[in-house]
Amino acid sequence: MTFDPARPDGPDPSPRPTLTPPVFASALAQPRVSHGAQIAAAPVSPAAVPVTPRAGRTAPIWIVGIIVLLLVALVGYFLTAIGPAASLIGMVLALIPLAGVLVAVRLVDRWEPEPRGLLILAVAWGAVVAVGITLGVDLALSLVLGVEDSPMADAFSAVVQAPIVEEFAKGLGVYLIFVTARRAFDGPVDGIVYGALVGAGFAFTENIQYFAVSFIEGGVADASATFFVRGILSPFAHVMFTSITGFALGLAARRGARAGRAVGPWVLGMMGAMMLHALWNGSAVFGDFFGLYLTLQVPLFVGFILGIVALRREEARLTRSRLGDYAAAGWFTPQEVDMLATGSGRKAALAWARTLRGDRTPLMKQFIADATALAAARQRAITGRDPNAREDEHVLLTRTAATRAQMFAL
Repeated sequence: MTFDPARPDGPDPSPRPTLTPPVFASALAQPRVSHGAQIAAAPVSPAAVPVTPRAGRTAPIWIVGIIVLLLVALVGYFLTAIGPAASLIGMVLALIPLAGVLVAVRLVDRWEPEPRGLLILAVAWGAVVAVGITLGVDLALSLVLGVEDSPMADAFSAVVQAPIVEEFAKGLGVYLIFVTARRAFDGPVDGIVYGALVGAGFAFTENIQYFAVSFIEGGVADASATFFVRGILSPFAHVMFTSITGFALGLAARRGARAGRAVGPWVLGMMGAMMLHALWNGSAVFGDFFGLYLTLQVPLFVGFILGIVALRREEARLTRSRLGDYAAAGWFTPQEVDMLATGSGRKAALAWARTLRGDRTPLMKQFIADATALAAARQRAITGRDPNAREDEHVLLTRTAATRAQMFAL
């Protein structure tokens, strides 16, 4: 060590220059040139917003596995029996009525939306598994009894065999959703939604076959006529049939029935669906289809719509009543209950949220959805049909409070 007269107190504490390059963790690493400013501790740690438990709201993976396996077989069947070109044309045409049905079901399900995964599962069950079961039964009967091409055999197939086999295959999917995702199956409206989507999926695949065969046999003219009858006049036929099964299971759910006790209502619902299906097909086989369509089928469809409107009003009444319980305890204001329990109130709330800084419409949508689910959880809790409803109440109360705070934050 040498003495530096310019620094009598000792050597320079700074490191000496060196020709050795510094070693970094990677070629893109940056050297630390200074320490950052100290970060002050938060005065209050923000509470974590809980996530709604998924248990009882999702279907088991084995159902998805069945759908995937049958989908591969079904695609192979269509490509072999009909051909890729005709199948593609049939699928494009079948997508049009399917889109209309999905929009209508969305309107029905808008008050308290069901889990998206279950909605997709319902459509997939109808489009793949129910069709696969129907084709399998047709193949088995043809192998056992032989193929008989006669008017009587065609009438039996349309009026007896098809309603029984198809409604059982579709109803089985609704029942499996009821059993495996019981906490997402609250009442008749939920049952109608799941049943309608299973029926929509079945009609989609069935329409592919009908449209493709019509195109092969008669070209554009026959395909257009078939599209008019099935895609324009009767896109909701299968939807109505299977909705009866879902409605019966929804009533069983509202009464707290489990899997075993729900078998009876399920069978009764399927019998109603089979009878309506047979009546519909019989009008085409034995009677004047267009005459019966106007005098019988249209009134049935109108009655179906009116029934759904009545059920939606009942859902709104329950929402108001159950949220009123929380308002009495101070969780909501009476004005918020009025807003959440009516369609007009929800529209006004969304319009108001758009005027807030940064457009807080997503927060308002989340607030409405969680509050509606909270009312449904409260209903399950006071009826005692869901032992885990108290957990849902705690989670949803925390979420609604946190969402309200975010909406009113500066």
